Amino acid sequence: MQPTTPKRRQRIIEHCKAWSWLTPSLIGVLVFFIIPFCVVIYYSVLDNPIFANFVGLDNFIKLFSNSAFIRAARNTAIFSVIAVPLSVVLSLWMAFALNSKIPGKSWLRSCFLCPLMVPIASVVLVWQVIFHYHGTLNQITSVFGIEPVDWFKTNWSYFVLTIMFLWKTLGYNMILFMSAIAGIPRDIVEVAQLEGASGWYTFLHIKLRYLSPTILFVTILSIISSFKMFREVYLLTGDYPFESMYLLQHFMNNTFNSLDYQKLSSAAVLLSVVMVILIGIMFLIERKFGEDVEE
Repeated sequence: MQPTTPKRRQRIIEHCKAWSWLTPSLIGVLVFFIIPFCVVIYYSVLDNPIFANFVGLDNFIKLFSNSAFIRAARNTAIFSVIAVPLSVVLSLWMAFALNSKIPGKSWLRSCFLCPLMVPIASVVLVWQVIFHYHGTLNQITSVFGIEPVDWFKTNWSYFVLTIMFLWKTLGYNMILFMSAIAGIPRDIVEVAQLEGASGWYTFLHIKLRYLSPTILFVTILSIISSFKMFREVYLLTGDYPFESMYLLQHFMNNTFNSLDYQKLSSAAVLLSVVMVILIGIMFLIERKFGEDVEE
């Protein structure tokens, strides 16, 4: 056995210190995330928590024949497809706009960050006043001879959800993009401009490539936020809203209230698998798109 040298001893001490700092966090992740998720997977392959008979994929098969789950999954997918790209594109445009020479940039940044400080219950009250059938928006449109719209009980509810989602997420995403824009090497952009590159070419082939990790991060945050719109919709419409506002978290919340744990667990596992696949695809796209960017 080789004797322990001072250098090796120092390295062992550093590793022990690192693990001592990481251990509380690892224990928290294990207790509050990994173990509960393993329990959810366990429940998803049982007929019920009491008798605990193994049924394999039967719960997942039944889930795809459940009309409420299909409706909730379709509505959530439609909403995410509409809201997430809008959130990413608009926040990126706002970041570039506020990074240019325009008056009142600091004031505008503060305004866009205000939604992060407002309680969601207050926001819901404002939305109810604006989008109610007898609310402010219909009163304004009636002046121009437009028939009132029941925003919460028609397919226009996607519009209401999207506006609320954008109002809540644009400011934070914009700040993330502004930080990333500040990290783009100015010398590379200046060289491209001296070589006669157009503004669009510089944006597409230089700036956008350096922003690709941040775009990936913002997209993932936006997708997660789009799956967490249950709180707002619940405060607006309750447990059972109009069918176009019935999201996956409504289905899970109602399933939990009915103590149907195997159905709830199957839906949670399926949603996790879909999220992992989506995030994996985005990582592959980002790696391919930004592979030639200098570190």
